[in-house]
Amino acid sequence: MKDKKEKTIQQLSGRQVRFLRGLGHHLEVKVSIGRDGITRNLVAATQAILLSDELVKVKVGSGCELERAAAADLLAGKTAAALVQVLGKTFLLFRENPDRKDGQRIVLP
Repeated sequence: MKDKKEKTIQQLSGRQVRFLRGLGHHLEVKVSIGRDGITRNLVAATQAILLSDELVKVKVGSGCELERAAAADLLAGKTAAALVQVLGKTFLLFRENPDRKDGQRIVLP
């Protein structure tokens, strides 16, 4: 049986992924995974950014022992976010926040 977090992860269509990739292209990296890997504090910081921005760009540092795809999957699972893209050492996570005002929310096509 899937745990509670896995049930909340959104499945994105190809069109939605392309739309989010376009939005994420110009974003600055807000979360960096270092040699300590994915810690509780890193997960909490990522969740806070997802609440405020809905879309976050994460970079896997050279000191991180996790593979980039594994780190992306793990952080997406721990934050109940959808993994939008893995490109090089960066990846994009998206989690919709229905509590944001309509003008501030990312509206998926």
